[in-house]
Amino acid sequence: MKTPKVVLAYSGGLDTSVILKWLRKERGMDVVAYVADLGQEKELAGIRRKALRTGAGSVFVEDLREEFARDFVFTALKANAVYEGGYLMGTSIARPLIAKRQVEIARRTKARAVAHGATGKGNDQVRFELAYAALAPDLEVIAPWREWNLGSRAELIEYARRHRIPIPVTTGKPYSSDRNLMHISFEGGILEDPDRAPDEEMFVLSVSPEDAPDRPTQVDIDFRDGVPVAVNGRRLSPARLLARLNELGGRNGIGRADIVENRYVGIKCRGVYETPGGTILHAAHRAVESITMDREVMHLRDSLVPYFSSLVYNGYWFSPEMRVLRALIDESQRNVTGRVRLTLYKGNVIVRGRRSPVSLYSPAHATFEASRVYDQRDATGFIRLNGLRLKLEAMTRRR
Repeated sequence: MKTPKVVLAYSGGLDTSVILKWLRKERGMDVVAYVADLGQEKELAGIRRKALRTGAGSVFVEDLREEFARDFVFTALKANAVYEGGYLMGTSIARPLIAKRQVEIARRTKARAVAHGATGKGNDQVRFELAYAALAPDLEVIAPWREWNLGSRAELIEYARRHRIPIPVTTGKPYSSDRNLMHISFEGGILEDPDRAPDEEMFVLSVSPEDAPDRPTQVDIDFRDGVPVAVNGRRLSPARLLARLNELGGRNGIGRADIVENRYVGIKCRGVYETPGGTILHAAHRAVESITMDREVMHLRDSLVPYFSSLVYNGYWFSPEMRVLRALIDESQRNVTGRVRLTLYKGNVIVRGRRSPVSLYSPAHATFEASRVYDQRDATGFIRLNGLRLKLEAMTRRR
């Protein structure tokens, strides 16, 4: 009988390292370890060898950095997507791309199943499995955290030690992290107390604002149709542009966030994030929109930001409603083109100026000085007509 084959979304961390061994030992499966390179950098060093030593039959390390920045990060940027007012969703945005490539590898290797390392309490299980449902409903889904008898990360650490699996987590530092080009996240362990401040040595991408340089950094960002294309006049690919802004932002203490958010499964969780480049881009994008977007289009798009963000956060990237929303957002970004000048200083992103060849800002109309293009007396009728319903309602209340 042929050994069943499964494609595991493998990161080399505690969870997926144990899962790889468990799938081989307990389920008797041929494991294809699939690693998505989204900008983890040194975290991927030696990962192919580690996967093979842990029991993988084959390993795929896929460089998805450009696709991630271009088709996922920048798509969310055009929507100004922010979950619950503070989370730029670096993890949420990455999951549909990881799942998409995982399905493609499953087809190529003729695997019958896909597996992930998400816990039964988190959002990632939903994100992965909704993507599988949309892209490959015929594949079996294996979610070990919902099947095995290992109930905690402490038990996973013990399992790893027993099977001599090298892991990057210890019982003394048990929080988990997830890194990509967009951000790095930290959760669990010592961070589960929402009243406890994170340790400074935990941070990876940024210095603390207090330790940032005393001299500000100036940066210019060019946009074309809502997409950033150049930094300080130099055109860069999407991944290189995001990496450059991560460097500039991290050096200036930008992009840290400490958030208690509402998971889709109904649990509140605390996450600490570093998103230096994404934070800069959101400020810059808003600035260029302010002079290029029609008022009603902007207000319509802004009314949809919470909905769009929830779709991303909850895992509906490949849903019909997301396709409709993305078409609307793409249309709204036509002519969101121009240059934004920013100052980065001790955790702050300050807009110094913005200009565009298709700007809707008219100095002749906006000026408080004498103008021949705007007759202020026109406002009288405008106000009377818009106030008529308010007068009628007030008269009715008096009666």
